[in-house]
Amino acid sequence: MRILFTIAHFFNPDNKGKHASQRKDPQPRLLALSQSLAALHQLFGKSQRIINIERRLAFPANQLQAHELDIIICTTKDNHLLNQLPLPSHFYKHHPTQAEPLLLGFECEALLRDYLGQYDYYCFLEDDLILHDPWLFIKLNWFTQQANDLSLLQPNRYEVCTHNLTYKAYIDGDLAARVTAPFQNVNEQPKLQGKILGMPILFRRALNPHSGCYFLNANQMAYWASQSYFLDRNTSFISPLESAATLGIMKTFRVYKTAPEQASFLEIQHFGTGFLRLIGEKVGLAES
Repeated sequence: MRILFTIAHFFNPDNKGKHASQRKDPQPRLLALSQSLAALHQLFGKSQRIINIERRLAFPANQLQAHELDIIICTTKDNHLLNQLPLPSHFYKHHPTQAEPLLLGFECEALLRDYLGQYDYYCFLEDDLILHDPWLFIKLNWFTQQANDLSLLQPNRYEVCTHNLTYKAYIDGDLAARVTAPFQNVNEQPKLQGKILGMPILFRRALNPHSGCYFLNANQMAYWASQSYFLDRNTSFISPLESAATLGIMKTFRVYKTAPEQASFLEIQHFGTGFLRLIGEKVGLAES
């Protein structure tokens, strides 16, 4: 299988430092992007081995789940950290643009369209997201076989730490229904149920479809690209950042996420603890 990943990457220190990409210290952003890129190759690439101790030989491993990867990082102007990445240069390709930083997701969208017909999966990631699940594409393929290509399963983003009221927090919980009502009808097929490895699993239409990423199979990508609103650069969902990542897929597909009881079925790590640290301060702890 051939997979195309596009990553929107930006770093430009700013005194206000509202986003992590604007903080003075570049190290957290470098670490996040490095871990993100390394994980893609380690999880889905073909360079995987198992050591046979008796024979002192390293044989291929996980080759049925190993794929051909291309990773393209979209940047704007000189506001990036690619020249400081401690990774081999062949891990990615660089696609420079002159776009507004918050609109880099649209540049990734354009790239995915330009490569239509050449890949089996078309993916977008913000530069602070890290995958840990080698079965991601197997799960996505299983889901679309159970539902159909007009149903899209999004991962639950989470943050982790060891010194807080909770050690793991999923950060994209429900929005008020009115926020996404102009773009989706969550009452259309509101729930899907299935069974995997003998365990029942529940998928719900997402009141917050944003995950900072998406993973589309070839049919889904072609269908989205054929819509009249594709790449219209509409920024009416929350902010330009969320719109560039999520508005197009929300308008095109029935977006699902696993219910909180099984949130970990499909998940992706958000680097840092910016949201998790809100628990106990601006966010209270519910009893149940």
